[in-house]
Amino acid sequence: MKSVVLLSGGLDSAVCLGYAVRDGQVVLALTFDYGQLAARREIEAAAALAAHYGVTHQVVALPFLSAITTTGLVTGEDIPEPEVARLDDQEEATARAARVWVPNRNGIFLNIAAAFAEHLGAAAVVAGFNREEAAAFPDNSAAFVAAATEALRYSTRGRVRVVSYTQQLTKVEIVELGRRLGVPLELVWSCYRGGETMCGRCESCQRFLRAVAAAKV
Repeated sequence: MKSVVLLSGGLDSAVCLGYAVRDGQVVLALTFDYGQLAARREIEAAAALAAHYGVTHQVVALPFLSAITTTGLVTGEDIPEPEVARLDDQEEATARAARVWVPNRNGIFLNIAAAFAEHLGAAAVVAGFNREEAAAFPDNSAAFVAAATEALRYSTRGRVRVVSYTQQLTKVEIVELGRRLGVPLELVWSCYRGGETMCGRCESCQRFLRAVAAAKV
């Protein structure tokens, strides 16, 4: 199956890239720069992952997104730094999600990727969603993937669907899948911030570090 992969450089998208390469032909990996703090590090990680697999990589700039959001991912303010023990508290997770929400981000990403996919003759857009974050982020859910695919039946004349190989997995299970696939996890950037090293404090770091520790990686 030919596919276009949404590649943020994070754990989920990296493992999805590895799976998509094994599953068929990845014709393009797309990374989006919407003014997020971690843009440079995400682009570097995505480029390294794409190069590892010999996949063409392209960065798409979306400056309008940073202009219409006050998310901590862009401003650097109020970035969630939960205790590991609180990561799975549903009420708290939902409240934290609101602090890093970007208006229609995944919807925009999927539709742009679908346009590339239709142009390149690819049958799927591959996105790195997961079961943990779907509990707080509706645009990570299986229902969202199904709805997006249904919409693309019309906007791409039924030629493109959305696929997420990690949709039903926890972060630990994604790390384990990545290990089985031989994904170079040392290239991943899973931090909301864009420093020289991952901060280890933000929620994205906490989920990643918890997962690799539990998987004994």
